[in-house]
Amino acid sequence: MKASVSWIKEYVDLSADVTAERLADRLTDLGLKLEAIESAAAGIEGPLVVGKVLTMEPEPQKNGKTINWCTVDVGDANGTGEPQGIVCGAHNFEPGDLVVVVLPGGVLPGGFEISARKTYGHVSAGMICSSRELGIGDDHDGIIVLPADAGAPGDDAFKVLGLDEEVIEFEINPDRAYGLSLRGIARDAALAFDAPYRDPAVRDVPPADDQGYPVVVDDPAGCPVFVARAVTGFDPTAPTPDWMAARLRHAGMRPISLAVDITNYVMLETGRPIHGYDRDKLQGPIRVRRAVAGERMTTLDDAERTLSTEDLVVTDDSGIIGLGGVMGGATTEMSDATTSVLVEAAHWDPVSMFRTGKRHKITSEAGKRNERGVDPTICEAAADRVVELLVELGGATAEPGVTVVGTPPAAPTITIPADLPARVTGIDISGETTVAHLAAVGCEVAVGGDRVAATPPPWRPDITDPFDLVEEVARVVGYDQVPSVLPREAAGRGLTREQRLRRRIGRTLAGAGCVEVISFPFVGSATLDALGLPADDPRRDTVVLANPISAEEPSYTTTLLPGLIKAAARNLSRGASGVALFETGTVAFPVDRGPAPIYGVDRRPDDAELDKLYDAIPRQPLHLSVVLAGERERAGWWGDGRAAGWADAIGVARRLGDELGVTIEPQQATHAPWHPGRCAALVVDGETIGHAGELHPKVCDAFDLPVRSAAVELDLDRLMAKAVDVTPGPALSAMPMAKEDVALVVDADVTAGAVEAALREGAGELLESVRLFDVYTGEQIGAGRKSLAFALRFRAGNRTLTDAETGAARDAAVARAAELTGAVQRA
Repeated sequence: MKASVSWIKEYVDLSADVTAERLADRLTDLGLKLEAIESAAAGIEGPLVVGKVLTMEPEPQKNGKTINWCTVDVGDANGTGEPQGIVCGAHNFEPGDLVVVVLPGGVLPGGFEISARKTYGHVSAGMICSSRELGIGDDHDGIIVLPADAGAPGDDAFKVLGLDEEVIEFEINPDRAYGLSLRGIARDAALAFDAPYRDPAVRDVPPADDQGYPVVVDDPAGCPVFVARAVTGFDPTAPTPDWMAARLRHAGMRPISLAVDITNYVMLETGRPIHGYDRDKLQGPIRVRRAVAGERMTTLDDAERTLSTEDLVVTDDSGIIGLGGVMGGATTEMSDATTSVLVEAAHWDPVSMFRTGKRHKITSEAGKRNERGVDPTICEAAADRVVELLVELGGATAEPGVTVVGTPPAAPTITIPADLPARVTGIDISGETTVAHLAAVGCEVAVGGDRVAATPPPWRPDITDPFDLVEEVARVVGYDQVPSVLPREAAGRGLTREQRLRRRIGRTLAGAGCVEVISFPFVGSATLDALGLPADDPRRDTVVLANPISAEEPSYTTTLLPGLIKAAARNLSRGASGVALFETGTVAFPVDRGPAPIYGVDRRPDDAELDKLYDAIPRQPLHLSVVLAGERERAGWWGDGRAAGWADAIGVARRLGDELGVTIEPQQATHAPWHPGRCAALVVDGETIGHAGELHPKVCDAFDLPVRSAAVELDLDRLMAKAVDVTPGPALSAMPMAKEDVALVVDADVTAGAVEAALREGAGELLESVRLFDVYTGEQIGAGRKSLAFALRFRAGNRTLTDAETGAARDAAVARAAELTGAVQRA
């Protein structure tokens, strides 16, 4: 919100020593944060003066253009007192007019330096300016012609044009909608400096009668108050006065036409959005209702919109003429021919306005105020102010009828202990100070014993609970008065078990060459389709967000893979030769226990209420995902590199299990988005906790990943539940190790993991390690068969093993593998 200092001072009596900087500092203390202090003359430097045109001689040129050779009286501003010769291409002025002249040495916005230069056969010493050249408007077809009483030749034009103004830009938080008006800013300025305040919304207005334009409100919850006033005989050619146009420009709004500018001016002045209809285009009574499904309308921006049944609309007998509180319709828009105006000042439900604006992607100054909540009690005053200005500036005649439908909703009364602000802030705030400051911000206050009952003012719909009142008292006292107190050191119980395990997991994955990323946990049906999830996959049953960041991804994810895969593809597309990424985070699965109850914040929920809250919360297990794509081992002078594959993914999972003291057994599985036959279920104690392997080629293609990229996803909560708090280190023995290699022939569909598990089981406690070092398929083995070669390492802790002991352990391992997997030892 931008506001000129002079406009603020129109409503509050500030002393002369209150500069823009000091005013901005104090308003920032009160919650209206300073964004910038600007000069209305930004980009203009040097002599800018009032000039009087003495002569103008039209001179046709060979290019078909006619220029005017002018002599302009600029007083003593040029240092000689002699008239200034200036070439001008505009034709909307005549001798005797007062104009704005920038003399040589001046600079216009954009760094355009003015100098005396020869053009069209004359030396033009300066420029007669248009509003666009000065950066204060869009009119470039003609220069600025000042009123006859604007000043004398040579006078400073900065003051005449209002360019000497200082403009303060505030960052207004959504809960302080009153700050989107001069009324609200001036009220806080009066509070800051304890100065007299004049409320522009306090005025004598004519009472409602039955002579006004007929209005019917079918949805009083959506539109509690609707005020209509009418004027006739308005002059559509009447110009917007310079002072109003300047204030609109200072506020960042472009002057359009007098009728539109008046509605915008009153909105900025009071905070109440106003809409004007061309009354001659209205057909029958105005009605406010909810839209019917499939209804369409064309808004003022010439966009045709299909409406929702939640949209509030304004209609007449011709159909829909406005999207209530958001944007008017094109059929009743005021134009250059409008002579009769119907003024609408209505209060709209903020939540409905917000949803309508977001649904239709409409942003407007009126919608921004309506959706944040504005004062519902000033509709009559705002409409009366608009009528007053239409009569005063546009020559209109106010019709006597006044339509008022509905009454403003009552504000709730909030009761707090008188010492609550002191207890919350730590500031020594007495009960008397609490009462005084609440009254100062506009609350109606009643004291009963040690409790204070406050009814918030109608312009503060954000004050809804006791701690909002605490905030009001604190901001008036001053946040700088909050004492600096070091927090007490908590008891040194250290990290929780889960925290310790998660740190171990992170270190293990980092040691495996993986980099942690954090991605947005949102998905849409298109992403789940790209992952190849079947229609009945439980991961398609998602928690849908009420207000998603993106309409394409409206649900909380049930798998971490989409965000991780996209991050991998993004890095590869930017030149990375290979990526190894991991992410830990929660996923969400809906529970069908109804919506969560909403409790107040004035007390702690009891155990039963907490149980109801927890019952409504979706199930949110902690997951871990890893994606490996591109080079896993780099190429170099030492030889070729190696692309990541399914074995790397399974290896990462098993390495993680080793670090946590958990044996993860891979078992062949089919599970999207992995490639069938190259996917392993990760099993711990007979329970599947995740999957790992090579991503399906269609998934790689959908996400622009290299073929045979690999991934892991597992339920980290279940893995950590089985982890040991302290993993024992490796047992070291001084005894020598005995080596045995075996090659086993099995069916092609038997996994190496199954054979390895059988070898471990059969070898007994002497087995120290087993490692697969070769896989062979070929004619010597036979079709549908494969040979798996394992290196077995045996060791005893207290003796050197004999050949007989080693051979017996080896034979037992092979026998168990033959029993469980059908393996045959290869000769």
